[in-house]
Amino acid sequence: MDGGQGREKRIDSDCYVEGYASTFNDPYVLWEDPFDGTKYREVISPDAFADTDMSDIIMQFDHCGDVLARLSNGTLVVEPDEHGLFIAADLSKSVAARSRFEEIDNGLVTRMSWAFTIGASEYDRDTHTTTITRVKKIYDVSAVSLPADPNTEISARNLLSGVIEKSRGEHARRRNALIRARAVMAIATN
Repeated sequence: MDGGQGREKRIDSDCYVEGYASTFNDPYVLWEDPFDGTKYREVISPDAFADTDMSDIIMQFDHCGDVLARLSNGTLVVEPDEHGLFIAADLSKSVAARSRFEEIDNGLVTRMSWAFTIGASEYDRDTHTTTITRVKKIYDVSAVSLPADPNTEISARNLLSGVIEKSRGEHARRRNALIRARAVMAIATN
């Protein structure tokens, strides 16, 4: 994934994050049997969201605690695309949300998860892989410290990345030049 740099921001916010709560056709180890080492995998089918109830999904951290964003108030977007379950959120509406934004922006939290109920699945005994073919309902998407699916991601993004810092640097340079010019003028007039 390109970190969303090729797509438009979905919500106008200085505390904007986006990522993928799930990815398609990327099997991940859900559980490893400690006795025989068998790895049980899960994979999400690209068709799994055809009839999914996605009403009023919330965004949380580690699936518990404060609500950081919510579909019903316009601070959260959740939709499947060609890569997986895309999310975008405005994390500016509460102290807890802004704190999580800082953690995401600083790379302390980089992965996601989601809480859902399965509508239909298929199990392959040879590969020990469950394919989720239908998701019945999505309850939440969460930025997480330890994801079940390492293929997920979340990151903070600003369309002006780098521009603000360059602008501040240029402003400081001009201010310092003005201060020096005033000092020279003051010395010259004395």
